[in-house]
Amino acid sequence: MTQSASKAARTARRFSPEPLTLSSVSITLGGKSIIKDLDLAIGKGEMVCLLGPSGCGKTTTLRMIGGFLTPDAGRITVGERDVTSLPPERRPSAMVFQNYALWPHMSVEKNVAFPLKVAKVPRDERTARVREALALVGLEEKAGRRPARLSGGEQQRVALARALVQNPSLLLLDEPLSNLDAKLRVQVREEIRRIQQELGMTSVFVTHDQEEALAVADRIAVMNGGRIEQLTDPTTLYRRPATRFVAGFIGTMSFVKGRVERRADGSGRIYVEGLEPLPIDLVTGAAEHAECGIRPENVVIGDPRAAQLKGTIERITPKGHLSDLVVRVGAIRVRSLAKADDLRVDDEVGVRITEALVYRDGVLVDAATSPAGPTGEQSAA
Repeated sequence: MTQSASKAARTARRFSPEPLTLSSVSITLGGKSIIKDLDLAIGKGEMVCLLGPSGCGKTTTLRMIGGFLTPDAGRITVGERDVTSLPPERRPSAMVFQNYALWPHMSVEKNVAFPLKVAKVPRDERTARVREALALVGLEEKAGRRPARLSGGEQQRVALARALVQNPSLLLLDEPLSNLDAKLRVQVREEIRRIQQELGMTSVFVTHDQEEALAVADRIAVMNGGRIEQLTDPTTLYRRPATRFVAGFIGTMSFVKGRVERRADGSGRIYVEGLEPLPIDLVTGAAEHAECGIRPENVVIGDPRAAQLKGTIERITPKGHLSDLVVRVGAIRVRSLAKADDLRVDDEVGVRITEALVYRDGVLVDAATSPAGPTGEQSAA
């Protein structure tokens, strides 16, 4: 075992991560219902991201978990302990704030030690725990510096160390990367994930950035209007978003309205008014008055002479070795990720749709619950 791994193992033994449960939690602020009957269960050692747009209730939820807001109804438990009405200082949790919240006149070491000093932890133990926390975030050699002499990423790591030094059962992170530039965000999020996994910390990470959530979370709770639209692992969330809102929020997706039929082999067609039926290799189900969601990676561009479906390129945006193409097919537009070295705007291309997700009334239609049944086929209009 390496020296750093050995340190992490010793530090991990100090922590006692616990599961977190929110049961029918509600809160009203300024006369407006922000969260209503929210249920959420997070397992011991799990990292869950609360993801959603501004105003969805994710930060309010985190602040209730941390004790900075008290719910009007419902129950919050950490392990077997009901913490619903406890103030922050009496909860077994620690918060990493968006704005770092560091004391500018204190050194890194004193900033990290501050919560232990307030808790009257003996000096020798305090010194040892601060050293361990700074070692975890790689700042041992900068213990004597003040925050103003640190980079943004280093300041955020100080804030993380200050939370970890408290040996919390639950780590809360409120958009901790939003003040960093793009490259630094990637570096710091990888560090946060590494430390969380090494220590086995139960963690709640709030962000509006889907890329962050997909990169660090064991599971993601997508929030909208004060409720959780979907809670699942990152792969499932991307491949099978449960609602139209989640599908539009996670990644890029083109939506096509029409009637969807599904054949026995799983392939199907979308019938759109004014167009020939659009063939699809695989659809999730069949439905009248549906909306199909199509990911760019499921739109294949090829030779128009050999294609059943043809389109015209309207826009080309380079994205590294691939380009983001906007392709008009009749009255609809779809997006594709493809090599575009030999393609130009207004070029005619062949289009093949390999997979589409079917939504009816905003909810994913699964083949098993489709009106046509798992192997049924509707007649063409």
